[in-house]
Amino acid sequence: VQGGAERQDSVWAALQAVHSRPRIVAVHDAARPLLSPDVLEGVLQAAAVHPAQVVAVPVQDTIKQVGPDGVVAATPDRSTLWAVQTPQVFWADVLVRAFRQAAADGFVGTDDASLVERIGVPVRVHRGDPTNIKLTTPADFRVAEALLEGEG
Repeated sequence: VQGGAERQDSVWAALQAVHSRPRIVAVHDAARPLLSPDVLEGVLQAAAVHPAQVVAVPVQDTIKQVGPDGVVAATPDRSTLWAVQTPQVFWADVLVRAFRQAAADGFVGTDDASLVERIGVPVRVHRGDPTNIKLTTPADFRVAEALLEGEG
């Protein structure tokens, strides 16, 4: 399946390419190759019961909301913040409905869960693993290499 300009376009193209609708759909970034089998199995089991699941880890750093002027506007309570990873797992009918509504509204989300949130379906967090990092910079690749060497 050919990807689109945005992540959302790529996932929608993949959903449309599936001719027999599965019950559950897992969306995973190829840029996260260190996903552990335990996390994958756990989130898939959770999705058998709840229609929307994201893998995430608690935020360790202090997060600041910053205005356009570069001044800190707020410091959210870190204990309520989670860094979302992939896979994100959904009941297929819920995900398709969310994508259709987003298209109708012209909404582009930063992840699939944001589309599902917009249609009122609760998205549950499944604890991930901090080593399930996204590989986007040379530094990320060095960290991944170190993690993989540590397994050997």
